[in-house]
Amino acid sequence: MEAITPIFESRYGYAYLKDLKKQGIHTDTIRRLVQDGAIEKVKAGLYKLTDMPVLSNQGMIDVCMAMPKAVVCLHSALSYHDLTTKLPSAIMIALPRDSKPVKLPYPPIQIFYFSSPNYQTGIERVATRAGIFAIYNIEKTLVDCFRYRHKLGMDVALEGLKNYFKRPGYNMNALIKYAKEGRMLRVMKPYIEAVAE
Repeated sequence: MEAITPIFESRYGYAYLKDLKKQGIHTDTIRRLVQDGAIEKVKAGLYKLTDMPVLSNQGMIDVCMAMPKAVVCLHSALSYHDLTTKLPSAIMIALPRDSKPVKLPYPPIQIFYFSSPNYQTGIERVATRAGIFAIYNIEKTLVDCFRYRHKLGMDVALEGLKNYFKRPGYNMNALIKYAKEGRMLRVMKPYIEAVAE
């Protein structure tokens, strides 16, 4: 375990099988460490230390490590940005339409396939002491919630918008920019005008 711990620690507590093999760690050793509970299998070919400090965003980190193209979106992003009081039952992620998802034993995820322009814009990378995850910024998240209002519920989108305008320093220009880019301005405009007054 002493030889393997620095490999994980240099990668936020995660390591890919190929990296472990490059460092001379045999697959039998890895299998034994999983059985002993020292490391945990996140997905095929990806492991993490079990004694890592667990953060509130650990599920998001695990998903983004397992699927590098995953971006936390919609209700999960609203929750992260403190714009909703309702917690989503699964981590919602966006993937490009041509992506193949990875089956994960945990955490539960809900996948949304975004078109290329909609997927690429507004991504932020959040660095924590337990890893990095990708998430859409606040304004892009609000626009996406209106785009998916029939799946999420209009109440989720409206709560997010109302809470956004309660914050000091909200950015109306950024919100309008993302709404225009996402072709949602016509839908959102009456709600923006009602809430922002």
